[in-house]
Amino acid sequence: MTIYVGNLSYRATEEDLRTVFAEYGAIKRIVLPTDRETGRLRGFAFVDMNEEAQEDTAITELDGAEWMGRQLRVNKAKPKEDNRREGGVTRRSEY
Repeated sequence: MTIYVGNLSYRATEEDLRTVFAEYGAIKRIVLPTDRETGRLRGFAFVDMNEEAQEDTAITELDGAEWMGRQLRVNKAKPKEDNRREGGVTRRSEY
């Protein structure tokens, strides 16, 4: 499972997130997406932890918590949908 962390401060770093989530267990990976054009952080992150129980505890404890002046949104990440368009037609996996 992957944790989605939304409403992040644009000042947040990977190390900041690592410090917060390390309280709940070992971290496998942290991804802080950036805007392709500006390179600026997009205000959300994804965190993978070693054990699902640790992820569940982190979600419960951190969702709605105030951190760096923002109220975090923390939940299970949803799979990315392929919403790209090709030639004006929405691509669908049902073909």
